[in-house]
Amino acid sequence: MKFYNIFILTLLFNSSFAFSQIKPNYKKKLITPLKLSPVDLTTSFALNTALATTAELRGQKSLTKSGLINAWLLGNILYTFGGIEAWSMCSLYFLIGVLVTKFKIKEKEKEGIAEKRCGMRGPENVWGSAATSAICCLLMSSPIDSNLLKLAFVSSMATKTSDTSASEIGKACGKNCYLLTNLKKVPPGTEGGVSIEGTLAGIIGSILIGFYGIEIGWVQDWKQFFIVILSSFIATTVESFLGATIQNDKIFTNEFINFLNTLVGSIVSVLLSKLGDI
Repeated sequence: MKFYNIFILTLLFNSSFAFSQIKPNYKKKLITPLKLSPVDLTTSFALNTALATTAELRGQKSLTKSGLINAWLLGNILYTFGGIEAWSMCSLYFLIGVLVTKFKIKEKEKEGIAEKRCGMRGPENVWGSAATSAICCLLMSSPIDSNLLKLAFVSSMATKTSDTSASEIGKACGKNCYLLTNLKKVPPGTEGGVSIEGTLAGIIGSILIGFYGIEIGWVQDWKQFFIVILSSFIATTVESFLGATIQNDKIFTNEFINFLNTLVGSIVSVLLSKLGDI
């Protein structure tokens, strides 16, 4: 965990300079269809394989074995089609997710509200969290507005980071939780329940991703930055509503709701961007 803390602190330090790098760019550009080269594929395969193997040998407890395999596949998709920018942003989400999930996990386990498998994520969690991001990257091989694709990707990552941060910090620190549908007080960990502490943590999580989006050049101006934050907040609120109303153990599982959550975040960001151009 010390490595994770150092990584996050380093990122926060770098992000303090981010706003000085914002340069408005309202020109729409169509990206050139991606030409997969042997070098790109080899680099992606080597990087993701090395990390997955090292993590497994060191006895990592963040992913199940099948979850690790699916994360390896996801990492290859992101790196091959979205480059190091997409891959590193997803890695940042993963590190933040691990930190907030492990935060006060003993207390969460005693209350029966901790993530199953002691917080270890399986394949359903991997794709529920990042399927939308993977789709955005796959579309980068098509002649679609690159600014919108990048904005959608960052917003999906910000949305999921916000959701995970709000949920885990809300469980650990939420003093008063209320059901979104009727504002009745509920115990921490209740599906659809929201708290001030969790909400603030979620906003901070989305801001961190927005900062990093600026650093890698995928968030291009102040307008896009605030669109990322607003769209993630809207999507996370929608997710809480869905969790309180239709979530179940059959079709509308927690993982499927997570996918809808990130999808809403991406779509809302694109719509807000388009509205801003009118």
